[in-house]
Amino acid sequence: KPSCVIFDCVKQTVDGHGVRGLYRGLSSLLYGSIPKAAVRFGVFEFLSNKMRDESGKLDSTRGLLCGLGAGVAEAVVVVCPMETVKVKFIHDQSSANPKYRGFFHGVREIVRTEGLRGTYQGLTATVLKQGSNQAIRFYVMTSLRNWYKGEDPNKAINPLVTGAFGAFAGAVSVFGNTPLDVIKTRMQGLEAHKYKSTLDCAVKIMKHEGPKAFYKGTVPRLGRVCMDVAIVFIIYEEVVKVLNKVWKTD
Repeated sequence: KPSCVIFDCVKQTVDGHGVRGLYRGLSSLLYGSIPKAAVRFGVFEFLSNKMRDESGKLDSTRGLLCGLGAGVAEAVVVVCPMETVKVKFIHDQSSANPKYRGFFHGVREIVRTEGLRGTYQGLTATVLKQGSNQAIRFYVMTSLRNWYKGEDPNKAINPLVTGAFGAFAGAVSVFGNTPLDVIKTRMQGLEAHKYKSTLDCAVKIMKHEGPKAFYKGTVPRLGRVCMDVAIVFIIYEEVVKVLNKVWKTD
């Protein structure tokens, strides 16, 4: 059962490396989260402000397109280099003889040995993954927000409702693009040299491991992503409310 596998994984990690073992790669994740959110929501706000109708409403289709643009932007600017470093760092720390002493040392070593291209492995897969990810999430969020508000565009949405909508949007995105996430992780790992391209990676996974391999890690990812997206959208909505009060615009 997936739940048993998750608990066994946690138990073995804690037994072998202590509680700190559960937080391996945290530094690279933290360094990437702030600029990633900034690019994502900044680009989404920019695009959505251009695409709203006369009443200020953003329909679901335009929400999807704005989300797609935001996802592609964050993939190119932040996610691809940060995820490549994160995946390599975690794989390195899991090996018998780790080469990287820390996040910044790892970045220096990757750039020194592989050049800047070493931080942009799996760019195509990352753009596909992040683009589809945010397109799905913002489409679902825009649809649910419009449904909740009905004919009253100024109707306030409780943060808990926003959180529930965000969790649902996160769940939909997990089932929608976990295969792309699996391919992206393989393309950015220490064994990325095995694959000639994103398509080659997908073909080899299907050939040697079967279709189930594309949904490895779905259950743990589902729990993490639902919480993540719910929290991020709550913070986003509340920050927008505050900003709208501080900087009043027409």
